[in-house]
Amino acid sequence: MSSAVIRPAQERSHARAHAPGSRFEGQEFAQAPVAIKALAAARGLLAPADVHINGDRPWDLQVHHPDMLVRALAKGSIGLGEAYMDGWWDCEQLDEFFHRILRARIDEQVGGAQLAWTTLRTRLFNLQTARRSWQVGREHYDLGNDLFEGMLDPTLAYSCGYWAQAEDLAGAQQAKLDLVCRKLGLRPGMTLLDIGCGWGSLMQFAAQHYGVHCTGLTISKAQADWGSARMQGLPVRFELADYRSFNAEGARRFDRIASIGMFEHVGHKNYGAYFETARRCLNADGLFLLHTIGKNRSNAPIDAWTEKYIFPNGALPSAAELSAACEPYFLIEDWHNFGADYDRTLMAWHERFEQVWPQLKHHYGERFGRMWRYYLLSCAGTFRARTNQLWQLVLSPTGLPAGYRRVS
Repeated sequence: MSSAVIRPAQERSHARAHAPGSRFEGQEFAQAPVAIKALAAARGLLAPADVHINGDRPWDLQVHHPDMLVRALAKGSIGLGEAYMDGWWDCEQLDEFFHRILRARIDEQVGGAQLAWTTLRTRLFNLQTARRSWQVGREHYDLGNDLFEGMLDPTLAYSCGYWAQAEDLAGAQQAKLDLVCRKLGLRPGMTLLDIGCGWGSLMQFAAQHYGVHCTGLTISKAQADWGSARMQGLPVRFELADYRSFNAEGARRFDRIASIGMFEHVGHKNYGAYFETARRCLNADGLFLLHTIGKNRSNAPIDAWTEKYIFPNGALPSAAELSAACEPYFLIEDWHNFGADYDRTLMAWHERFEQVWPQLKHHYGERFGRMWRYYLLSCAGTFRARTNQLWQLVLSPTGLPAGYRRVS
């Protein structure tokens, strides 16, 4: 754990620690003048979001450790998230807590030094090199198929569902997969390249329902093994490969390309290589569908806690960054935003996670459970607050002669 965490020696300098599940009251701050100032500052910061400390509403903070507020104010996202993982605070509805503080833009007012360093690091260094690209596979996607099987729908689709008419998670994911296939105009006998194929949900659906021959790229061995074992007999092939090393000679071309929930791992310094790879692999009359989370402002880094604990080296594009990066290689035929659907998807994942957690916690541990819960619910809050978006772009190399008609 990094120096961003307050060490046990520092914790022992105060009168006593508070166990998770307990709650301290204001008089206990009398032993810690710094904590008194933090309490006053936190109350002022949280007021515009209508969030109270130790209040009675489900989105109010329940603080268990007098140093929690000092830690959060000093370290921002890292401090708040690690304090939650350590049991220093709780909240009955974390998703609504984050919705409120993000709508009030409170996140921009704390942890200035940490935020500045994260921003500078993101802009100066290529954190998503070909060597580093495998890190997120090892640390996130290879965590354990039992975790993802319990949390996700039966196809293990790990991206935003499409809830326009769906009533449950499985229906929303099936609707999303069918939407992608229809936007691409898939027909029997076509070839499809899936860049960042995950456990193969799109390839399985396209092969079974549209008669398409599919090749998928992943940097997770667990994903490739799981998908290959379950899709025997289908025209589906998994390849363990970083997109930059695939088809380097340009000998393989596909009728269609899709990339669902993978662009968040590419990074702005590699956008050109990514789009160049897609263009190299696509037939001249083909279509490319890109499905990605996006941010509202250019040059804003990914949340520091999320980058450290959930998606190493992650990076979200803004609309301006995305359009500029694809401009030399593709024409944008269609741009569809259904980011509000990610809130509902994440809440469905969280519900399923809580249902299976009693069977998983002996293997993963309580701190992991708090981390994963924080991840799912804080992300739901970002989409509810509309600070993150979900975009689907349909791209063509030079423009379809008769234009493109969106399907819905």
